[in-house]
Amino acid sequence: MSGVDAARLGRLRPHFDRYVEDGRLPGWLVVVHRDDETHVEYSGRRDLEADLPVEEDTLWRIYSMTKPITSVAAMMLWEEGHFELKDPVSRWLPEFADMRVFRGGAMAKVVTEPAREPIAIWHLLTHTSGLTYGFHHANPVDALYRAAGFEWGSPPGMDLEACCGAWAELPLLFQPGSEWNYGVSTDVLGRVVEVISGQPLDEFLAARVLAPLGMVETWFSTPAPEHDRLAALYAPDPETGRATRSPASDAAKRPPEFLSGGGGLVSSAADYLRFTRMLLGGGELDGVRLLSPRTLRMMASNHLPGHADLEAFGRPLFAETTFDGVGFGLGFSVVEDPVAGRYPSSRGEFAWGGAASTAFWVDPDERMVVLFFTQLLPSSTYPIRSQLHQMVHQALVD
Repeated sequence: MSGVDAARLGRLRPHFDRYVEDGRLPGWLVVVHRDDETHVEYSGRRDLEADLPVEEDTLWRIYSMTKPITSVAAMMLWEEGHFELKDPVSRWLPEFADMRVFRGGAMAKVVTEPAREPIAIWHLLTHTSGLTYGFHHANPVDALYRAAGFEWGSPPGMDLEACCGAWAELPLLFQPGSEWNYGVSTDVLGRVVEVISGQPLDEFLAARVLAPLGMVETWFSTPAPEHDRLAALYAPDPETGRATRSPASDAAKRPPEFLSGGGGLVSSAADYLRFTRMLLGGGELDGVRLLSPRTLRMMASNHLPGHADLEAFGRPLFAETTFDGVGFGLGFSVVEDPVAGRYPSSRGEFAWGGAASTAFWVDPDERMVVLFFTQLLPSSTYPIRSQLHQMVHQALVD
């Protein structure tokens, strides 16, 4: 591979194999793509109990790595003139008009005030809307989400439209645009895509993003003939730290009621590589253009006020590393200061990850895409992402 020391890149396997050997990870797969050359490494088991190995075509729950796909879909509609980034979400989802914002109190005695400005589309793309996740367990608004049935999933019988209606009845965590907080913003964005396009989110993504890119193995549920390829989900045993099978392992084998644009997709390494190569290519792959280079540059720019990083502007993050020097764009994190994070990266690198410890980054300066797949919940368990940066960058020698 051009500009890469093969022996140094070979350090990836023994490093991550240590996670497998001591039982912390069931298995893993890494892709390093640079200058149209691709290096793939994998090891361990996709299913420990069935003794099935990780293979190059293993299917993975990518969770929040769904978010960049939904964000690209929305920006395709933006390029067609369907909305402006400052437009209020209530133009398409009237339930989000006249939102209330948390001021204090707890649960039954929550005190709220009116939102000073409406939630705009750019608030959804940047996670500055004030919407949250129930699994944070960080404040009374998160508790209200859990009480309404939203922690790691959604209540039975509720589709995306119904979920948006339920979220709109809950208070925002803060005034729109005033802070950054990880939450259901991209799910709401997926509903905006549905309303504008007149199609269910799965149909729109399939027709406008996945099929054009040749992503033939990315779905909201795994087709029955492919169930054997799906990696099982694991979580660390609280006493031993060893990967223990999660009861959610089979959830991705059933069609969901709730099409989560924020975390619902299953994909393969080959498919997600095609998506990230499109991003690296400025919106184009193999003659198929989804976005203009200028749109993608705007998406991969830090949109946080004053070029703040997530540590200064954000609430505590559900991740294993800090985000010093890392801002947020329209669907991705964006590196502003490569030194601040204390691991190697490039200014302008954009990235995100998923709840089961998957991750990707796109580095235009290094002409490189890196993907990591495993299936361990939650992603904050081990410093996999910072170590992956360390192991890949030490192999670059040009």
